[in-house]
Amino acid sequence: MANLVVVVDKMKDWKVYFQSDEVITVDQYLESGTVGRHKATQVINLCSSYEYMSDGYYCSLLAEARGHRVMPKVMTINDLSQSLFVKLNSQELTKHFADQQAVEFKIFFGRSFLPGTEKIARQLFEKFTLPIIQVRFTQHDGQWQLQDLSPFPFTELTSDEQDQFADALDKFSMKMWAGQKQVKKARYDLAVLIDPQEKMPPSDPSAIRRFIRAASRLGMSMETIGPQDIARLGEFDGLFIRATTNIGNFTYRFAKAAQSQGLVVMDDPESIMKCTNKVFLTELLQQHKVPVPKSVIIRQITSADTMARAEEEIGFPMVLKIPDGAFSLGVTKVKDRQELETQCARIFERSSLILAQEFLPTDFDWRVGVLNRQPIFVCRYFMSRGHWQIYQHHQSGRVTSGDFDCVDIKHAPKAVVDAALKAANLIGSGLYGVDVKERDGKVYVIEVNDNPSIDHKVEDLFLGDLVYDRVITEFLRRIQLRGL
Repeated sequence: MANLVVVVDKMKDWKVYFQSDEVITVDQYLESGTVGRHKATQVINLCSSYEYMSDGYYCSLLAEARGHRVMPKVMTINDLSQSLFVKLNSQELTKHFADQQAVEFKIFFGRSFLPGTEKIARQLFEKFTLPIIQVRFTQHDGQWQLQDLSPFPFTELTSDEQDQFADALDKFSMKMWAGQKQVKKARYDLAVLIDPQEKMPPSDPSAIRRFIRAASRLGMSMETIGPQDIARLGEFDGLFIRATTNIGNFTYRFAKAAQSQGLVVMDDPESIMKCTNKVFLTELLQQHKVPVPKSVIIRQITSADTMARAEEEIGFPMVLKIPDGAFSLGVTKVKDRQELETQCARIFERSSLILAQEFLPTDFDWRVGVLNRQPIFVCRYFMSRGHWQIYQHHQSGRVTSGDFDCVDIKHAPKAVVDAALKAANLIGSGLYGVDVKERDGKVYVIEVNDNPSIDHKVEDLFLGDLVYDRVITEFLRRIQLRGL
């Protein structure tokens, strides 16, 4: 765990929120190299000004140079000029403040104490990780706009606001110190992001425990964090996402926030963006001549023409896919034009584009796990009994799946592995799972998944703990390359 150091302009400004040896002045921080020798330090920069070339600016700048995790980072300070261009979901403001023309409040370490602004506060803190943020929203024609966003000096807080600040700082610091043990200091700290409420996570609890043990074998510590722990990212050197990723949920926000704070992130925001949208992915693969099933993009605005094109070029049966579906969700098979029109109308309520692909029935799909442009496991996933997909989602909410096995990478069909590597390498150098069908002597890449499943006694069936060691070793290599 990181040590927490609070930096202020003058000691006399500081209320006794912490013991004095945990608070230093900006002069002490800038001039002294004492705390600079301990890299596992979280610095909270509470200087009254972060203006360019001010003491507050240099505090964050030198903290980053010393390898400290600092709030705010220099990049955040520089991004403040772009604050008015942030897109936010302001439904809560409309719900609670419909009869007002303006709303102004403060955010303390991601928390707002004004009812109705809590979600907005978390969103803004994820984008601008500042200790105290003052924001102002104005309403025009029923639409809320961010009018002003700026850091706020803690010395100018009212008495009530000081209590709120102290409470938020206390909770932030408790998260920093929670679970701290008197053991040999790990070289690096990793966070593994999970969603305890997720029914089909990418890694089961047994696999998570094996990742943690692999980290320990390499002299690193790893602990699980959840959807509410974004403020803790500054404690870690790397973030491993083990919750199903989507542009619209917390995993993408965590990936963006971690990347902006200089953590090694797997998978990174760009990989999430590229992999979670099947329309983008299919276009990318086709452009680079990666073998894929016959595909047509059906557009809502030209649905009659594009449905006719899909019928002509693909034929029936065909498969319709919602662009951002996962685990076979949002995938429908249609057998004729009537079903095509009915299912397109349903899907168009959620997406203006639909990916139509030829139906290629097989007994199983290949899954090639790829890490840093190299295969690390090869599995076969068999179709669910009596069904044409690996996962079958029943109306009762129950999910069933087919059998599986793992094979030696050297014994896997070369064409399957080569196609998977070509596809994954178009995305990046992260951790991917490439689904490939093999039919009539040809291979077809179905999709590239960021954040692929790694479950105990499934993907590790052939290599065992070596799968976990390889992933954590890659984290170690990337962290060391960054000099963290």
